[in-house]
Amino acid sequence: MADVRLLAVGQKMPSWVQDGCAEYLPRFRHQFRLVVEEIIASKKDGADAREEHRKRLFDRLKSHDFLILLDERGRSYSTTELADQLTQWELSGRSLVFAIGGADGWCDDVRARADVQWSLSNLVFPHPLARVIVIEQLYRADSVRQGHPYHRS
Repeated sequence: MADVRLLAVGQKMPSWVQDGCAEYLPRFRHQFRLVVEEIIASKKDGADAREEHRKRLFDRLKSHDFLILLDERGRSYSTTELADQLTQWELSGRSLVFAIGGADGWCDDVRARADVQWSLSNLVFPHPLARVIVIEQLYRADSVRQGHPYHRS
């Protein structure tokens, strides 16, 4: 079973985000179970917020975790490319950790620690929406790997 976590800055998500997450999280198969863990958002902004988020993220990471950082400067993947990447990342033998930052993004230290940086789009999404998109896209990519008809292309 793959150990897969989504660490997301922010708490007390609106009901529509909770509903979106509740729609997809139970669908993941036993071998690729995604667990969402919230990182308390800083009340500061800018560099101070990024530093607090760095500390809180690093407190949750193990040295052997494979960190996939959600960042607008990261690489974009098509659905099939993401499915292939998931397989490659799993083959690292390390636990997969996806991380969504706060409104001010991630600091350079976090980017340096990341094994991969993934951009959802050239567009920037609000944090709550990004959380739902990441969960749905991971479910879609895993369903492609399983030959499940959820992704019909």
